[in-house]
Amino acid sequence: MAGTVVFDLDGTLADTSGDLIAAANACFQARGLGDLLHPVDDALIAFHGGRAMLRAGYGRIGADTLLPPGAEDEDYPRLLEFYGQDIARHTRLYPGTEAALDRLAGDGHRLAVCTNKPEALAEVLLRELGIRDRFAAMIGADTLPVRKPDPRPYQAAVTGAGGTVAQSFLVGDTETDRKTAAAAGVPVALVAFGPEGEALSRLAPEAMLAHFDDLPKLAAAWLGC
Repeated sequence: MAGTVVFDLDGTLADTSGDLIAAANACFQARGLGDLLHPVDDALIAFHGGRAMLRAGYGRIGADTLLPPGAEDEDYPRLLEFYGQDIARHTRLYPGTEAALDRLAGDGHRLAVCTNKPEALAEVLLRELGIRDRFAAMIGADTLPVRKPDPRPYQAAVTGAGGTVAQSFLVGDTETDRKTAAAAGVPVALVAFGPEGEALSRLAPEAMLAHFDDLPKLAAAWLGC
């Protein structure tokens, strides 16, 4: 019997780090601080969210540069605005993403997205990447009053796709995804091709994915087809 495969977005379906860091750097530039984050070296920071990028950047300014109180709260909505204006300039799907999605759908599995990216931005990005129509449900950070690792967004993604939680699993790339799956009582496959690579094995996921080519076989083993 087929089931539901739920995907995180940033760092799982697509490498969004370049555009995220560009948005953070735009905030720093607006304060006359220049580019404080590197688009490659700081990719991992990007996948921990906008506020994490801002804090990392602020931490690199000289002691003689004073930020006003509440700089993070001021810059976070600006970051989202900058990001939304140029959301897919550098972002690319990971190799094999579309083929894996098509194969999963062909095997009868339902597909959904559960992300901690704001819903409106996630919708725009998925459309820009040309894959929004692959997913029967999409739950963002602000779709519900709670976000991952609370299990309710995951549960909403599964039920929104017409599936059942007991016959589902999560594909992700962070400790947040690991905790979400544990809270929902489902297995998780963490990707080894994201910024942390094989280091994610420290979280003891039920599976590590070396490439999206391996996902249909894993889904068949876990969910049947």
